[in-house]
Amino acid sequence: MRQTKTAPYGSWKSPITSDLIVGQITTLSDVRLAGDDIYWLEGRPQEQGRNVIVRAGPDGTATDITPAGFSARTRVHEYGGGSWLVAGGICIFSNFADQRLYRQVIGQSGPEPLTPAPLIPKRQLRYADGVLDQQRRRWIGVREDHTGEGEPVNAIVAIDLDRPGLSPGRMLAGGHDFFSSPRLSPDANRMAWLAWDHPNMPWNGTTLYVADIGADGDSVGTRVIAGGVAESIFQPEWSPDSDEIIFVSDRTGWWNLYAYEVATGTTRPLCPMPAEFGVPQWNFGMSTYAFAGARRIVCAYTNAGLGQLAILDFANGSLQAIETGFTEFGSVRADGDRVVFRGGAPDRPTSIITLDLRSRQHRILKRATDLLDRAEPGVVSYITTVEPVEFPTTGGKTAFGLFYPPRSPDYAGGTDERPPLLVKCHGGPTSSASSTLNLATQFWTSRGIAVLDVNYGGSAGFGREYRERLKLNWGIVDVDDCVNGAKFLAQQGLVDSRRVVISGGSAGGYTTLAALAFRDFFQGGASYYGVSDAAALARDTHKFESRYLDWLIGPYPEEEERYRERSPVYHADRLSKPVIFFQGSEDAVVPPNQTEVMVEALRRNGNAVGYFLFAGEQHGFRQAANIKRCLDAELTFYAVEVFRIGLTF
Repeated sequence: MRQTKTAPYGSWKSPITSDLIVGQITTLSDVRLAGDDIYWLEGRPQEQGRNVIVRAGPDGTATDITPAGFSARTRVHEYGGGSWLVAGGICIFSNFADQRLYRQVIGQSGPEPLTPAPLIPKRQLRYADGVLDQQRRRWIGVREDHTGEGEPVNAIVAIDLDRPGLSPGRMLAGGHDFFSSPRLSPDANRMAWLAWDHPNMPWNGTTLYVADIGADGDSVGTRVIAGGVAESIFQPEWSPDSDEIIFVSDRTGWWNLYAYEVATGTTRPLCPMPAEFGVPQWNFGMSTYAFAGARRIVCAYTNAGLGQLAILDFANGSLQAIETGFTEFGSVRADGDRVVFRGGAPDRPTSIITLDLRSRQHRILKRATDLLDRAEPGVVSYITTVEPVEFPTTGGKTAFGLFYPPRSPDYAGGTDERPPLLVKCHGGPTSSASSTLNLATQFWTSRGIAVLDVNYGGSAGFGREYRERLKLNWGIVDVDDCVNGAKFLAQQGLVDSRRVVISGGSAGGYTTLAALAFRDFFQGGASYYGVSDAAALARDTHKFESRYLDWLIGPYPEEEERYRERSPVYHADRLSKPVIFFQGSEDAVVPPNQTEVMVEALRRNGNAVGYFLFAGEQHGFRQAANIKRCLDAELTFYAVEVFRIGLTF
């Protein structure tokens, strides 16, 4: 029988090491159905972050489609998504290195370029979110043109498949700052799409258009059918057997499903309820629902931060839950009774899953990690559970989070000791904490450090009103909620309020630095490519987010003083706690100077500071060696500079 030792929280030895994590993790996304085959995209840290399209046949055997030397990843909006499609034995994808579109006959030939090579390497034409117009033999999708001076120009274009390597694209829709979701009707005679303009982000307000496709292939008769500056539309799709467009709108305060009938110009709600059938459109190609036959939809929705899969019947408007054991869903696709999706749960890693609607049985095709299935001795016994929490916060409001208590079969803390706490701030900030098993979280909890992943005001999954708590209040509401969540757990006797650190990436990195600079609560923190100077971000960041701060803080430069008040770099003298920084050298979203200015300011103050700059990394780290180094460095930094404990890896 295993003996439990008493040892200080945070000092426990764990088999969930950084080596184990990076050796096991694969990023899974972007699922597709094509005939009998299922395709998905894998991001592989072990291959320097290369993105590979994978095919599974009817027997579930997986085969790489993307050959060595290619990576299916687009940089449109910098965050990408929707980088590939597959139809009729043909795969068309954007290659990361040169951002050109390539066509590949699956199983027969290597990729050939469809779009011209850039004349200047950094002056690229980038492509995303494509569909295949088989009738006219062309690819239709979003192009982001970086060949000129100033802001890149976005449009929906058509690429002629019979002129490989020559056509940069023929414009079908332009005149807006941003476009997404071009979708052809079943007869290919109409096209729907989304567009929006500065300063909106797609979760603030988008417009849904529809147009006819003329004899010459151009769009004609363009008209608005939904949306506007204060209504967010998500994922328009054509019904497979009627002239209807299904879409998600938050016009009631919740992202719900609607149907628009083209012939009559009328719109009706399909299943009104206080739940979220949409998500913030950070990436292209996102899908929360799909037609499973002519008059039913398989859909995923979120309620109180947790997801549910269901079937919506058009005939009677009924919504029937499908119990799968998963709590997070994405990339939902269907063909009749066959459904595939990306899913995860607190006790299950991100997986590619196929579901039979008749039997309601599901099968896992691929897991992001097979750690739990392999003979790693007792690793499963170190996996902690997640506890959703609600806690009071500023102004008599309620905020939310996911709490992970420490767990180890080998160790226990002293009876008079409470565990230290790591507060995690998700990025975005218009995003949410994930409920999917994350070995990087278990890395901490298996060593005796509790984790709270905060869904602060402004997070998605709780309705538009909750998202809008952050309007003009970034650096205030999010910070208060992180502090109040930690205080709540301490008041419940679950953690030690004297040993609380905070960590976040990107926007979460900003919340981390703001909490350390403007509140006297946390004892240290880690910023992953975090914002330190909000004004510099407004001046220097990429097009997609260049006006995001108008909503989060206020218009710049009109509110320059407010930007200065909210920027941690101008208040570094108030930050006396240890901080460690991690940054990618090629980050176009939060450039390295954001981190370096803050590091130098803290060093001048005599703070304990750590700084890691990773060559070749961008916004979010994809290389296994760098992910490993971050985990080990952050743990060591806290142990030495904050918790003052001995450490065993």
